[in-house]
Amino acid sequence: MWTDKQRGIRVSQEELLCKNACGYYGNPAWQGFCSKCWREMVDLPGGHRQDSRASNDGTPLTFSKFEEKKNTEKGRRINTMRRLFWGSPSAPKHQETSESLAHALKAYQSLEPGDFPGFLKILRSPPSQRLQSQCTAFLKTVEAYHALPVQKQSDLVQDFYQSFAEHFNSFSEVQVTHIMEHVEKLVMTRLHKWVFCHDSCDDEQKDLALQRRIRALNWVTPQMLNVPFSNEKSTVTNDSFLPALTALIEMDAKRAPQDKLACVSKCSHHVFEVLSTSNSEPTNADDFLSGLIYVVLKANPPRLHSNMQYVIRFGLPHSLMAGESGYYFTNLSCAVAFIEKLNGPALNLSSEEFEAYMLRKSAPSVENKRQQVASGTRHLLEELNGRQEKLDQGMDDLNAQLQNWVQAVNSQLDEATAKLTLVQKEITTQNEVFSSSSHNASPQRGEKHLLMQKLTDEQAGPKDTEC
Repeated sequence: MWTDKQRGIRVSQEELLCKNACGYYGNPAWQGFCSKCWREMVDLPGGHRQDSRASNDGTPLTFSKFEEKKNTEKGRRINTMRRLFWGSPSAPKHQETSESLAHALKAYQSLEPGDFPGFLKILRSPPSQRLQSQCTAFLKTVEAYHALPVQKQSDLVQDFYQSFAEHFNSFSEVQVTHIMEHVEKLVMTRLHKWVFCHDSCDDEQKDLALQRRIRALNWVTPQMLNVPFSNEKSTVTNDSFLPALTALIEMDAKRAPQDKLACVSKCSHHVFEVLSTSNSEPTNADDFLSGLIYVVLKANPPRLHSNMQYVIRFGLPHSLMAGESGYYFTNLSCAVAFIEKLNGPALNLSSEEFEAYMLRKSAPSVENKRQQVASGTRHLLEELNGRQEKLDQGMDDLNAQLQNWVQAVNSQLDEATAKLTLVQKEITTQNEVFSSSSHNASPQRGEKHLLMQKLTDEQAGPKDTEC
């Protein structure tokens, strides 16, 4: 029934990828670019705007001067990070660094993925004192300057991730990823109260606007979104999507960006499970996005915009640019963007009907729902009739086979009975012949017996008598 419908929501794999064709996932919050390309694109126009202005002598700045200024700015940020972590403009001695970190790095190599308590234990050990001091200094600095704009704080956190990961250049990429996930959880759990929904941005206003938008769209049904799932047999509280709704709502209670991404992944897995069990065909990307949009409309999670921006600003880049978590988060961003721009044609409605539903002037008519139910019932009846015809045909074939089998068995019984009669007659004839021959031979056998008895007595001699 669902395969015959035209999908109203289509997002191909190419549309989910970065517009810069770098191979990573893009995001509507970055205008379709990945985090790396977006930062490069944002920084580049800013530099052009500053350097394109005329200098003091009236001549425009050249590209070489632009590069020089860019390198100077980069060196200034590196020196700032060094002063932040080491307490002086100069970095510590290489000999002291290698000696202090050599033993600590061996302990990090044996760290199991997801073992956050083990990571804290290694970080607090004496060999990792310099790494611990680096984290502590960064946390205290960000807390002290929490009034900075949230974008500046995001840049500081991302720079800290990059500088901290340089200590593990000798490790494999997988090991560095696991270690940096622990570092992200440690840092952002402490900084959550300072940077989440910051006063310098309008996240709170956008959260309220998005909640009002979702609340106004509570009349949207799965059929309007072309979700291959029928919600006619269950209420919202007993919905099969309830685990997905719960996982999406739990995202607001998490502090670390990776924990919020885990809630998004968990929600997406539940959506895939429901769609795969309710539909005989394999679940494709269009069905998944439609189901995710329906889950967002039903859940209306608190502070959804703030949570997504928090993950974008302070999450590890690899978690959003690639992998399963990046794919699911990109789809969630597409779902939110679709909800914000949702209109009548996307739901196969006229603009007048859509506006009337949004303003509560009218609601989707019961007649349309009845027609949808009647159409589904008609399809089921046709399917049942076809199955009944196949069953009747099978019963007729079975009856014919049964009759043929009974006839074959009866013929075999008749042949066996005839053969048994012939055998019985032969046995009776043989018995009569044997009995007559045995009767004629019996007197001769008696005479032979008396003769043998007489010879035995003669050989034995006279019998002894008692005195």
